[in-house]
Amino acid sequence: MAKPIPRTSNIMAQSSYTSVVLAQRPKALIVPGETFSIKENPMVGEKDLKDGQILIETLYLSLDPAMRGWLNDTRSYIPPVQIGEVMRGAVIGKVLASKSSKFTAGNYVTASPGWSEVAIVAEKEASLLEVPENGKVTDALGVLGMTGLTAYFGMLDIGQVKAGDFVVVSGAAGATGSVACQIAKLKGAKVLGLAGSDDKVQWLKDLGCDDALNYKNADFAKEFKEKTKDLIDVFFDNVGGEILELALSRAKAHSRFVMCGAISQYNSAKPVGPKNISMVIAMRIKLQGFIVFDYQSQYGAARTELTKWLTEGKIQRKETIVKGGLKSAERALMDLYNGINTGKLLVEVKAEDAESGVGSRL
Repeated sequence: MAKPIPRTSNIMAQSSYTSVVLAQRPKALIVPGETFSIKENPMVGEKDLKDGQILIETLYLSLDPAMRGWLNDTRSYIPPVQIGEVMRGAVIGKVLASKSSKFTAGNYVTASPGWSEVAIVAEKEASLLEVPENGKVTDALGVLGMTGLTAYFGMLDIGQVKAGDFVVVSGAAGATGSVACQIAKLKGAKVLGLAGSDDKVQWLKDLGCDDALNYKNADFAKEFKEKTKDLIDVFFDNVGGEILELALSRAKAHSRFVMCGAISQYNSAKPVGPKNISMVIAMRIKLQGFIVFDYQSQYGAARTELTKWLTEGKIQRKETIVKGGLKSAERALMDLYNGINTGKLLVEVKAEDAESGVGSRL
């Protein structure tokens, strides 16, 4: 991507702002400098707002595995990002100007204007950010955001987890997987987490997982078989591929497979599925995909319970925050698929001024 124009601390004093747009659809891996391009846009201000709109400055950008799928021109649960369009993404932003009765300048909000330093957002598409006790601002994109909600509905509604279940979670050290593990433990299940490094394995054990395995170990398949002697009641899958195949081979009759993601396949030009898919028949497995947007009417109740668990210290979380502004987003997204993150991955688009009194909260 081209280099962005140097910025000042007061973005409204600038003549332009930066956004990142989709330049070319990748056939497999995201190609640095080709898939995305930086675009300079004339600065917008309060005069450009219509009634019911707010102008926000992006502070943090959420990076999520699903983003790779949004680049494909194919039928899915959401339309693909179009060529020349700002890359889709959720953000935490600060209101710079408002023509909405619901927000005032200085408010912190969550919205999904995409990869852009500033954006005009309709009031119905923004939510006032509230920080609970023991919480922090960035939780709004993590444990209390879409990733936490995905773990909540996937484990409780699709997985139907209950006390005594043996639960296996792949991608367990990620933003969604780590919360899924902890919810299963809160419901009385025995949990085995799968992750891609020894440090992540140790963190999963610190979170309360009964055991955890590094899937990159040479003897992983053997270790997995040994650790699943009691067979699997619930498999919460974020990875797909060979790990899904292994899990199918260790599934209990009438087990529930929560198909949340398949990160191992997202960048493949020739995705592969499990060769033993017939185990779904033999073991009468309920294998079900889901999208968190399906549960929009239940977000409020779910966030209330997640917030309670967070406030009480029953759920822990980690964040991996990449600094450097929007120019760092492309590389950070590529690194996401290589497992750079423990917990939620965010890009710090704009560091708040410590003198504002907000820095400590962010």
